[in-house]
Amino acid sequence: MKQETKEAAKKAAKKKDSVVIDKKDDAVTDTEIKVSAAEAKPEAAALKAKSLIIKLEDLEPFKEHPYKVIENDSMTELIDSIRVHGILNPLLVRPLEDEDGRYEIISGHRRFFAAQKLGLKKVPCTVHYIDRDAATVMMVDSNCQRTELLPSEKAFAYKMKMEAQNRQGQRTDLTSCPVGTKSEEPAEDSKRQVYRYIRLTYLVSELLQFVDEGKIGMRPAVEMSYLDEETQRCIVDRIDDSGKTVFPSHAQTRRIREIVAKDGSISYEDVAAILDEQKPNQVEKVSIRREDLTKYFPPSYTPEQIIKSILGILEKQKQQELQRKERQRDLDAR
Repeated sequence: MKQETKEAAKKAAKKKDSVVIDKKDDAVTDTEIKVSAAEAKPEAAALKAKSLIIKLEDLEPFKEHPYKVIENDSMTELIDSIRVHGILNPLLVRPLEDEDGRYEIISGHRRFFAAQKLGLKKVPCTVHYIDRDAATVMMVDSNCQRTELLPSEKAFAYKMKMEAQNRQGQRTDLTSCPVGTKSEEPAEDSKRQVYRYIRLTYLVSELLQFVDEGKIGMRPAVEMSYLDEETQRCIVDRIDDSGKTVFPSHAQTRRIREIVAKDGSISYEDVAAILDEQKPNQVEKVSIRREDLTKYFPPSYTPEQIIKSILGILEKQKQQELQRKERQRDLDAR
């Protein structure tokens, strides 16, 4: 009889500590959710994740998380969806170690922002009883399949994950995305690409912004990440002085890096001279349809023979023009 009484008491306590999640946040009861700080300690990591409704005032963003929350068309669509359907995917959170009843958002910062805009008081959450390093890995993995991520967001996210796994002593696969990954989703970044992204964190903010805007490609960006801040500033200054019309190519950044490696530094003038050179993709190309040329050449001529003949004719005309000008100078001298 005593055993049955104990089991009943456990079930009652468990029921009291949980709240059923409704699709509409404003339909939740005013049950207070409190989790002791002890539950967030490392030894509590074995606790199973719990679904709770938590007040917005008890949530705070993940410290230094790399993902930008922007008020754009996508955010407007999210706000409209939540207004109609509520928050269908719970936020991922963890209890803060030193603050009873407060939680740190692991994933769901955009939903949190949308809920604030809509004036919601509470949101559905899945609470994970894990430490900050484990939360960092979960934060990156739960966002890695988003297609709209900026290069800078990926860069700092991968760096945070690498540092967290280093502290855990288990950095074996930076490219894994176990949370929410589906077989039909696009493959995650390769290990080599991940390290390229991490290199972007060594760029000065202005250059990183140009990468996010698509004005500087990944390859030249990685090359520039090995340059000291002074040289990077020279590049930024030249871009600004050009009215943001001149941006470095991969070949140009390699040359700048080679000069710095050899001489120890490079002047602004030398950087400007390199960046101002015409790039191969800036050379205007002229194309002529083959059918427009075949009437001037035998049918048996290949494209190479046609081009060679045209260049030969043009060269002959050029020489004839030079000879004509020379004869005219002789006549004028008499």
